[in-house]
Amino acid sequence: MEGKEEDVRLGANKYSERQPLGTAAQTREKDYKDSGPAPLFEPGELASWSFWRAGIAEFMATFLFLYITILTVMGVKRSDDVCTGSVGIQGIAWAFGGMIFCLVYCTAGISGGHINPAVTFGLFLARKLSLPRAVFYMICQCLGAICGAGVVKGFMESEYEMDGGGANSVAHGYTKGDGLGAEIVGTFVLVYTVFSATDAKRSARDSHVPMLAPLPIGFAVFLVHLATIPITGTGINPARSLGAAIIYNKSHAWDDHWIFWVGPFLGAGLAAFYHQMIIRAIPFKTRS
Repeated sequence: MEGKEEDVRLGANKYSERQPLGTAAQTREKDYKDSGPAPLFEPGELASWSFWRAGIAEFMATFLFLYITILTVMGVKRSDDVCTGSVGIQGIAWAFGGMIFCLVYCTAGISGGHINPAVTFGLFLARKLSLPRAVFYMICQCLGAICGAGVVKGFMESEYEMDGGGANSVAHGYTKGDGLGAEIVGTFVLVYTVFSATDAKRSARDSHVPMLAPLPIGFAVFLVHLATIPITGTGINPARSLGAAIIYNKSHAWDDHWIFWVGPFLGAGLAAFYHQMIIRAIPFKTRS
């Protein structure tokens, strides 16, 4: 009993009761290290194998992402009732969120596990990667998405054509403004989660919590799909929308296509601004 009381006393005194607040908290010694802003152009980057390997990883991840998710959408479309079918809308959301969880986990150590031009754009605005790497990632992501959707069409061409090919469009009863707003907010949720889950400060502070960064990211994708599938089919990923639109290639797949680029890029930009300027307050930190 005496030993337990000693443990309690040590635990209670391990941290001081008065913690610094506000700007005082920002001036104390950090227990983490920020990587610093990436250069706009990194000399020698194009000659590095890690650069090309990262692009290949992004291509393959987006290929697998489109392949599994579009197949899932096709399965739901072929059901008599999407609510009572073997998969349903919830199943589509789980397919998208689950694949993001798996693929981010697999590729995070190679390319960062973006799998989405909007995520890449947001991280570029936050100076997390160079301009050539950001552009290269986006190209690889779009090519992977096109190939993934193309393989699905090759497996089931007639059903693919009949069921819309998983292409995004604004649903009947909603305006283009509704669709744009849904894409902006949905992408904001995703990219803000990416910033928070990969924040060096959070990783240091919560090092005792056994949490994988891909888990909240995948869960954010799942929740956004639950909310916005009835509105736009949920884009929040320009590569996903582009791949499905190119392979399906019908007029209604292109009518609202601009929404699935403008919305995600605006949402990603807002998330980058909010996290870097408001949450981390980077411009207001004292320079050592």
